[in-house]
Order: sequence, then C-alpha cells, then structure tokens
Amino acid sequence: MSVTESKVAAQPAPVAKGGLSQSVTDSLIVAKRNLIRMKRIPEMVIFGLIQPVMFVVLFSYVFGGSINVPGAGLDPGAYREFLMAGIFAQTVTFATAGAGAGIAEDMHRGLIDRFRSLPMARGAVLTGRTLADLVQTALTLVVLALVALLVGWRTHENALKVLAGFGLLLLLGYAFTWIGALIGLSVRTPEAATSGGLIWLFPLTFISIAFVPSQNMPTVLQHIAEWNPFSATVQAARELFGNVAPGYPVPDAWPMQHPAWASLIWSVLIIAVFRTLAVRKYKSASG
Repeated sequence: MSVTESKVAAQPAPVAKGGLSQSVTDSLIVAKRNLIRMKRIPEMVIFGLIQPVMFVVLFSYVFGGSINVPGAGLDPGAYREFLMAGIFAQTVTFATAGAGAGIAEDMHRGLIDRFRSLPMARGAVLTGRTLADLVQTALTLVVLALVALLVGWRTHENALKVLAGFGLLLLLGYAFTWIGALIGLSVRTPEAATSGGLIWLFPLTFISIAFVPSQNMPTVLQHIAEWNPFSATVQAARELFGNVAPGYPVPDAWPMQHPAWASLIWSVLIIAVFRTLAVRKYKSASG
C-alpha cells in the first residue's frame, strides 16, 4: 500500500455537526429524494391506490346491505358511513409494508451504507423516508375520500373536525411506518419486508371496530378490539366525521369513550418506541 493510500484509509468517516437543525435539514433532503423517486415511478402510487378503492367498492355494495349497524339496522347508506373511517385507517396502516420494503431495498442495494459515509444525522435517513411515505399516504387518502363521496359517503361535522379526523388517521399511518422501518431493517430482502409488514396487520385491522361493531364479537375479542389502537383511531374519525348513528351504543372501554385522546396517545407512544428501536437498529445493522 502506498503512502497516499495509507493516508486515505486512515481518514475517519465524516461526522455530522449534530443538532436539531442538522437533523431537520438532512431529513428533508432524504424525503425529497424519495418523493422524486415516487414521481419517476408513478406506478408505485397507482398500485397503492387500487387496493383501497377496491375495498371501498366491494364493502359498500357487497356487504352494505347485510351487516347490521346498531342504531341504523341494515341501511346500506348507514353502513357506508360506518365503514369509511375503517377503510381510511386500513389504508394508512397498510402503507407500513411499503415503507419496510423500501428501506429493505435501500439496505440490499447498499444505499444506506452510502448515506452513512456522509456527514449527516443518523436518524435522518429513516425520518426522511417515513416523511416521504406520509406524503404518499396523504395523496392516497385524498383520492380515496373522493371515491368514498362517489359511493355515497358523507360527513356531518364542520370542516375543522373533518380535518382533525384525517389528521389523526395520518398520524396513525406515520406511527405505523416506523414499525415498517424497523421490519425493513431487520430482514434481508424487500420481499420479506413486505410479508413481514402485512402478516400482523390483518389481525390488527380485522379484530377491531373497523368493519363490524365490537358487540357482534365474542367477549374476549370485544376487549381486544376496544383497546386496539387501530379501533381508537377509527372511532375518533367516525365521531369527527359525524358518522356515528344516533342509536349506536358506544362501548364502555376508555378508548371508545375518549377515542381522540386514545388515538393521539397510542400514535405518539408508537412513534416514540419504534423510532428509537429503528434508529438503534439502523446504527447497528449498517455499522
């Protein structure tokens, strides 16, 4: 090895300046990179829209007249209003699989190691990725809301409450992308990240009040559904959208009686726990 090569090899990796400003700037740069990538590959967004739109149409017209909503009976219109908050919540949480697969792909291609060679905040790579996924989720939610309006869904509260409902949905989706980030860092391939990101979401979303009232479930499942963070956000969105039927019996569980607070607490707690675990895993996995 020559003297010049020895000097280059001995140079330490660039060190980030640190601080909140550095972290925010780096996160926004990474988010911009991912948004540009989405723009160049529009099929990523298009395919992400197909499944939730299918759920809206199928549940509205196939199950709309056969599921009893307490306080509204078998009215298909009432079920559509009952249903939509659940479909919105399912859509934002299923973005978890895409987030995990994207991070796993970056790891597989060595892009994460390239980021580590730059003087940037360590958590910025993951924060930027999750922010970009949040933007994509918000766009999907807008399109989905338009489709829901076309099939008969309506809100019955003022604009501020409706926006607050969508805000809680997006916060839950953002919280779950951190779970996806941890999964993406823990597996070896994007395919495994996709499977790992979906397998636990199905019981979480279906053992909830998203599609059927908890009163129709066995007692044990009722308690699970009513304390499910997914259910809290669904119930909060229903109330903020004005989609709770006048005679609907709200369960006695605390998250169902105070769903907005329960949704906020659950989402913040999930972000705090899984962001910490994901950033720690990022440092060790690519170190």
